[in-house]
Amino acid sequence: HLFLTPKNKHTNKKIKKNNNNMDLLLLFFSLLLSYLFFKICKLIDSKKDKDCYILDYQCHKPSDDRMVSTQFSGEIIHRNKNLGLNEYKFLLKAIVSSGIGEQTYAPRLVFEGREERPSLQDGISEMEDFYVDSIGKLLERQHISPKEIDILVVNVSMLSTMPSLASRIINHYKMREDVKVFNLTGMGCSASLISVDIVKNIFKSYANKLALIATSESLGPNWYSGNNRSMILANCLFRSGGCAILLTNKRSLRKKAMFRLKCMVRTHHGAREDSYNCCIQSEDEQGRVGFYLGKNLPKAATRAFVDNLKVITPKILPVTELFRFMLKLLIKKIKMHQNPSKASMNLPPGTPIKAGINFKTGIEHFCIHTGGKAVIDGIGHSLDLSEYDIEPARMTLHRFGNTSASSLWYVLAYMEAKKRLKRGDRVFMISFGAGFKCNSCVWEVVRDLTVGGSKGNVWNHCIDDYPPKSISNPYLEKFGWIQDEELDTFKIPDGFM
Repeated sequence: HLFLTPKNKHTNKKIKKNNNNMDLLLLFFSLLLSYLFFKICKLIDSKKDKDCYILDYQCHKPSDDRMVSTQFSGEIIHRNKNLGLNEYKFLLKAIVSSGIGEQTYAPRLVFEGREERPSLQDGISEMEDFYVDSIGKLLERQHISPKEIDILVVNVSMLSTMPSLASRIINHYKMREDVKVFNLTGMGCSASLISVDIVKNIFKSYANKLALIATSESLGPNWYSGNNRSMILANCLFRSGGCAILLTNKRSLRKKAMFRLKCMVRTHHGAREDSYNCCIQSEDEQGRVGFYLGKNLPKAATRAFVDNLKVITPKILPVTELFRFMLKLLIKKIKMHQNPSKASMNLPPGTPIKAGINFKTGIEHFCIHTGGKAVIDGIGHSLDLSEYDIEPARMTLHRFGNTSASSLWYVLAYMEAKKRLKRGDRVFMISFGAGFKCNSCVWEVVRDLTVGGSKGNVWNHCIDDYPPKSISNPYLEKFGWIQDEELDTFKIPDGFM
């Protein structure tokens, strides 16, 4: 009887109404949480499609009939009638100290004695030798049809043809008509990382794609036959080579991938006149075209390298190491403030400066551009690396020389052939190029590469011979007598070559 009173009826209705409101509120929050959960899952899912993976890569090994021995180097120099005793001595010193061995490769026209009379076809044929070999092997090994390629990026700095080299590759392999194409020239030795950056940014907008990068350099039509020392140096350092790299953001191929791109930083000092002019294609006083390497190149490279490190270091090192470095830097500044005379000390231009930070706390392997022995030693000193760390770059320079933008991939292949790369390891790539540029990136090894090894690794035929007991160049033993010659009486002996 008590529950039937009007007052209790009103209370029951109020409770029922409150329960209904609570149910609606719970339903609203459930829907909101479900929506947020869905959006978070979708965001995580979409980011997986934006990752940039290296599925495989193939470095080019030219045929043995293009191998440059010490004897043949002497013949090439002897053919250049523009050289005098001073140039001979300069080249002797450059070759001996270059770190380059006797098994590097040169363009065919050099072996035919036509380096002073190059043709357009010489450059095209040199590139065809590269991409028919490397791209063909890469696609065959991965069982991928050329028609499956969605993005093609080609970088060859010193050869521009009509139609482009990218078009020639598309024609040769009969790729699809909707393939996205990028043909880069004039980017210098750091061009392959620029190509990777292009692919990475495309992957942010397009899912489930395959990209092919072809990176090489044309030496034949750009051989310098004059006597300008700053231009002759390029002939001593650069060698034939190239690499084809297959990248993807396909989910179905992630488990087959070798590396995942973690971060990339590009630094460009083209606005600075000294940096812009230190590494440039130009003509000498006689109108001969060559690649000029200025004396201020080390200084420009150091400056670009330091600026690049400032940006990428916080991205790749743990907070504890960054904090330790900041504390060390603060103490150093306090000491400098107390003793201003030390703060005003100036180092010679281009002197390698230690970064003062332990990069090995965040990086296991260092893939250094083989721009020359001085470049490798300078980076090794700046990052406080051991001989083990710089061995891949040093051995690559000795075996293949400076293959321009593709050199990084020969260094990476050395690490793989030596079974150094384990799952979870991070590889720090550093490259320099005309402009002046410094580009760097970090790759994460996503599967164990210490077992088996790639059948297409360019080092497989000789990796057991590296590192050799000595990497000294025998050029001094054969041509060292030039050092004792006098300008007035100098003459090449008959039968010398």
